[in-house]
Amino acid sequence: MNEYDSAKMSDVLRACEGMIQTERPEDADVILFNTCSIREKAEDKVYSDLGRVRMLKLSKPKLLIAVGGCVASQEGAAILKRAPYVDVVFGPQTLHRLPQLLRARRSTGLSQVDISFPEIEKFDHLPSPVQRHPEGPQANPGAAYVSIMEGCSKYCTFCVVPYTRGEEVSRPVADVINDVEELAGRGVKEVTLLGQNVNAYRGIGDDGDTVDFAYLLQSIAAQEGIERLRYTTSHPRDMSQRLIDLYATQPKLVSHLHLPVQSGSDRILAAMKRGHTVLEYKSIVRRIRAVRPDICITSDFIVGFPGETEQDFEATLKLIDEVGFDSSFSYLYSPRPGTPAAELRDGTPIEVKAARLKRLQNRIEELEADVARGMLGTIQRALVEGISKKDGKELAARTDNNRIVNFRGAKEMIGQFVEIRITGVVRHTLRGELV
Repeated sequence: MNEYDSAKMSDVLRACEGMIQTERPEDADVILFNTCSIREKAEDKVYSDLGRVRMLKLSKPKLLIAVGGCVASQEGAAILKRAPYVDVVFGPQTLHRLPQLLRARRSTGLSQVDISFPEIEKFDHLPSPVQRHPEGPQANPGAAYVSIMEGCSKYCTFCVVPYTRGEEVSRPVADVINDVEELAGRGVKEVTLLGQNVNAYRGIGDDGDTVDFAYLLQSIAAQEGIERLRYTTSHPRDMSQRLIDLYATQPKLVSHLHLPVQSGSDRILAAMKRGHTVLEYKSIVRRIRAVRPDICITSDFIVGFPGETEQDFEATLKLIDEVGFDSSFSYLYSPRPGTPAAELRDGTPIEVKAARLKRLQNRIEELEADVARGMLGTIQRALVEGISKKDGKELAARTDNNRIVNFRGAKEMIGQFVEIRITGVVRHTLRGELV
């Protein structure tokens, strides 16, 4: 979602202001910070990076500095008190107003702050969808992100998202389909649907009735030119049976599911207000694997949530072994301002938490390696994403189950599907050869 929002900031400034991205901050007329507040470390980095551009502002008075994203939504005008050289503060839901905010700053000389929640207005005022920009974080012309909803209404006790992005708001089906059709017409073959809680989608269909995420997936899969569908991120509470059944009937839906669980302890899950138990989570995985046996499951884990005991952590390790996760995003718990969990007492030493995190990550890596070794010798249909980061001489492609394969091939293959035989495993990536 952050990559999507960054691309849209670039889109809107290109469309409304005729701006292009610069290679160096020193050449910029506007410097944008798209921020994340999901963890304290990310929030601290914002102010650190702002400090680095302060000297540029002193030497180039007409330079405008804008802070967007979730830290902007959370802090608002407080950013101006801490960094008075910032010109514009805008939230995730008001990034489409960025050109007007910049113009207002220039004309009035006053700093601008807009962190309101205008719901669906954001999507109505963004430029037409474009493929991933070569100069941006997304270089693959064959794939694109499509945001289908914003916000989250789950209010997990550790999470700041409902307070920085608002509650769940879904785009109408017709608007999403229009975006997908336009992208398909430009050669996009793979679409990743985005939302803070994407499978909670409840949009208005063509007949005016509310439809669910499974309906939307089927509608997008029916679009000519679209060959592969991904989505992120999802919540266990919204993994309906209709959605699970799609894995049996819709081959365009990839064999990869990112389904955050956060903990393997029912006691901790209740304290997190996740709304599901360990058994319910395992039931979802079992039902999906019953219809798509080769699916790879990835997840999120928070280690060191207030009150987590060694027994709770061992329960998480047990769940990891029982499910056999392919990979994960795992972090030490970080208290976020304004969330219920921030008020909980936490007496576990940081050294203990760090040791637990290391154990968890080591185990996940072992399972990840097992999956990779199981792919050796198989032929995978993969979408070529661009030049390999490894040495710049090979290409990188993404398999159906979300693995990166480096191989030798012509640059003309970028954005196309190819058949690759897996020949080797190199830590978090695969080696392959064209079939």
